[in-house]
Amino acid sequence: MTQEREPLLQNGGAGNAAAAKGSPALLPSLARSVLKFLMWAVFLTWAGGIFLYPTKPVQAAFREWAAVSKNSIFGITGTVFVAFSAPILILAALAYVYIFAFPRDHVEKKKLRSLSFRLWTFPVLVDGPFGVVSAVEFIGIVLFIVYVVFSMTYYVVESVSLVSKSHLPPTISSELILATVGARLGLVGMFCMTFLFLPVSRGSVLLRLIDIPFEHATRYHVWLGHLTMALFTLHGLCYVITWFLEGRLIEEIIQWKEIGVANLAGVISLVAGLVMWVTSLHPVRKRFFELFFYTHQLYVVFIVFLALHVGDFVFSFAAGAVFLFMLDRFLRFWQSRAKVDIVSAACRPCGTVELVFSKPASLRYSALSFIFVQVRELSFLQWHPFSVSSSPMDGRYHMSILIKVLGTWTDKLKSIITDVEENKTRSDSDQSHTGRITASIEGPYGHESPYHLMYENLILVAGGIGISPFLAILSDIIHRIEQGMPCAPKNVLVLWSVKKSTELSLLSAVDAQNISLSVSDKLHLDIQAFVTQESDPPLEDGIVEGEQKAPGIFVKNGAAMSGLVGTGDNFWAAMYFAASTLGAVLAYALVQLYYVKRFNVYAWWHLGLLLLLCMAAGVALPGGLVVLLWHLAEKRRVQDDRWDTNASNAKDGAEDEQTTNGAAGEDAASAASVVTLRTTRYGCRPKFQAEFMAFAERAGGAASDVGVLVCGPPGLQTSVARECRSQNLRRGGGKNGAVFHFNSHSFDL
Repeated sequence: MTQEREPLLQNGGAGNAAAAKGSPALLPSLARSVLKFLMWAVFLTWAGGIFLYPTKPVQAAFREWAAVSKNSIFGITGTVFVAFSAPILILAALAYVYIFAFPRDHVEKKKLRSLSFRLWTFPVLVDGPFGVVSAVEFIGIVLFIVYVVFSMTYYVVESVSLVSKSHLPPTISSELILATVGARLGLVGMFCMTFLFLPVSRGSVLLRLIDIPFEHATRYHVWLGHLTMALFTLHGLCYVITWFLEGRLIEEIIQWKEIGVANLAGVISLVAGLVMWVTSLHPVRKRFFELFFYTHQLYVVFIVFLALHVGDFVFSFAAGAVFLFMLDRFLRFWQSRAKVDIVSAACRPCGTVELVFSKPASLRYSALSFIFVQVRELSFLQWHPFSVSSSPMDGRYHMSILIKVLGTWTDKLKSIITDVEENKTRSDSDQSHTGRITASIEGPYGHESPYHLMYENLILVAGGIGISPFLAILSDIIHRIEQGMPCAPKNVLVLWSVKKSTELSLLSAVDAQNISLSVSDKLHLDIQAFVTQESDPPLEDGIVEGEQKAPGIFVKNGAAMSGLVGTGDNFWAAMYFAASTLGAVLAYALVQLYYVKRFNVYAWWHLGLLLLLCMAAGVALPGGLVVLLWHLAEKRRVQDDRWDTNASNAKDGAEDEQTTNGAAGEDAASAASVVTLRTTRYGCRPKFQAEFMAFAERAGGAASDVGVLVCGPPGLQTSVARECRSQNLRRGGGKNGAVFHFNSHSFDL
């Protein structure tokens, strides 16, 4: 069987076992520190250069550097790329080395009390347009506001000063100032666009490096999208007003210059961006999700015509981030081509759909992971995110999700499943219904660190179908304790609010239904359910407890989930990044030598298009070759794993038979069902203050760190975050009591 690759640097081994017992090995610790220092140095230099770019010293240094390098193969475009895009790629390369050498299989407990971790988990703002905002997120928002205000103030003052010295007529001076300010707004917008594309790369190594799950990164993409489009819109308005005052509005709008910016390309790019911006506003996105989804595919038009508009050297300000997005998008395209086998597709009594997908044993995920699902019978373009409801401990070859029927897409999916079940019942056949549900998967994505395994004391707050990831967490914790694996949680409180009591049957989806005596001695689990729209238990409450899902249908599509994902094999992901990057650089060098200089290509829009095509060629050709080799390696690994599984089935079956017979009586007598641990209250909602205070007292008071994870609608997140903040402030930030660390696991789509 193909073995998992070991980390490059480890703290133990045959040669240094004695040293590892006494203290951590010096070499790994030194290497980790050096890598961290290099990454911080690159990031701070890059960010500082962007922030101080408007100032005269930085402008002078940049002009000197450009003058020296303008006669090189890459010219001024290479200068801009090295200064503002290359640092992103260098950070990504260092991140691959760091993650490959030091995988995060666990989180040190001492990190819980570190200042940086507290800032990430302390909610500063709980109301307002940004939703729940942690201290680190608040600092980031302030820094972006300061950057935009500082840059534009500097540019405006400089523009007014220069124009006033020219002694031009007032009308001409005003138009010149307006045009200059418009150009500076566009430049600041380009810098913000760099950050816009970083969080939207789902499998980005940079997100994994700082452990930002994609559901959080999506919020940052939304915030940065508003900022970037506001700047680009103001940029366009400044020029439109200037051209209108000059009396040549139409002439300028349709102009496509050879030297300088191509106005018409900029107009097309801006229009595409405005359509995406308007349809992404929360009221529109919530009510017309399909409109939002389809119009967001205009990002291709936006990027291509932006490159045509500004040319190669201006586009190089943001080319690095766009290139990382292209890498991620191409890999997602490869992964999504596979038609995934559905082990089971069934409708639960409460109306929730459960899908169980086949996966290779080598594809890793965590209980906090999520996947994007496409069903081609419903739509070829729509991909919907769902949290996994199964734990990696439940089985090596499958992954499940729960889907609540809320809209058109989910309703059609349920109809397909129920129709197949009815046809199967009428025909009384056990044959699989191949092709009725053609599913493709992207992911899994999620936390790099096992957040739910960090705390001895854990509070899980869910609303409705938000219980889905917590079912995976509960199963993960129970299985780990049963198997003697590292697992910190000792006290777990689940606060679950539902509208109707029929939803309570979802608790039966936990794979580890029975908790043995050995587990209950190590884990105190308390499940509090609140049925908000029913004042009394239904008469058939006893029946609801025993409800089971309908028999699932099996759909054979030909393959398990593909392992071609950015969060998958670190070695192949790094090779894909390296090959694509080197390929793009080589392609651009060859184009410069044998096309641009040879045929004297000078048009800005033409050079911008060539740069974009070279980036795409680097991803598609050398990068595509690596992805193909990766795919073949994954295919071989799956085959080897199947052989090993078949060879060990007989041995495992014999061991299970011997063990089961001896332990059956003991387990039956001592095991407790997860459902029996649930306390149900009707006609009320959880009182978070009382619940949190009582839990903190049971958990050990002043010495405890309490992890709070919430999954549900924005209102629920706000209420929980407000209570966490109040508890921490009331207790002096942990000096006089427990510290509540807030984290959310929700998509606000």
